[in-house]
Amino acid sequence: MKLMKKLLAVATIAFAASGPALAQEKPDLLVKRISEDVINTAKADKDIQAGDRRKVIGLVEAKILPHVDFQRTTAQAAGRFWRTATPEQQQKLSQEFKTLLVHTYSGAISQIKNETVEFKPMRAQDSDTDVEVRSQVNLTRGEPLTLNYRLYKAPTGWKIYDINVMGAWLVETYKGTFASEINKSGIDGLIAKLAERNKQLASKPLKAAK
Repeated sequence: MKLMKKLLAVATIAFAASGPALAQEKPDLLVKRISEDVINTAKADKDIQAGDRRKVIGLVEAKILPHVDFQRTTAQAAGRFWRTATPEQQQKLSQEFKTLLVHTYSGAISQIKNETVEFKPMRAQDSDTDVEVRSQVNLTRGEPLTLNYRLYKAPTGWKIYDINVMGAWLVETYKGTFASEINKSGIDGLIAKLAERNKQLASKPLKAAK
């Protein structure tokens, strides 16, 4: 679990941004630049290292949320069930899933220590609007691990909607869980399940969040 938290911490770097101008950069250059910013911030801030919830969540809200398309991520995780949900259910589900990921990545940020990231050449054309940015996480101990990101080009710039940690895409990982809960208790049941989980995470120290 500690290793996964560290991987999620490094994954978090893909969601940060240092300013609106970066939105027009090529996706691989964007991810590379912002990764250095977030890693350096996390390493240098003692409050973040100590798991200061207010400060870490503030960092997430300022640098992560504007550059993730949570509705696209949620829609893909919900699969065919998304199309049958009402607009209100879609909004509630997206909000609860976003809150869950904020808790997850807030806890992960406080775990960043001495990891470094190496980016691979991007296999994409300039005209592509949906790309994968590939990277390698170098740990202080153990073999390097693969960490990839999926981005699409929105009118406001590149947006991240999926990540691959240790060979597992985030959307695919949650798709099975979502489908199981929806089949058992419907969309509203899934929303309630996520809301309850978020309450539990909010009451725990960041380093205890799982």
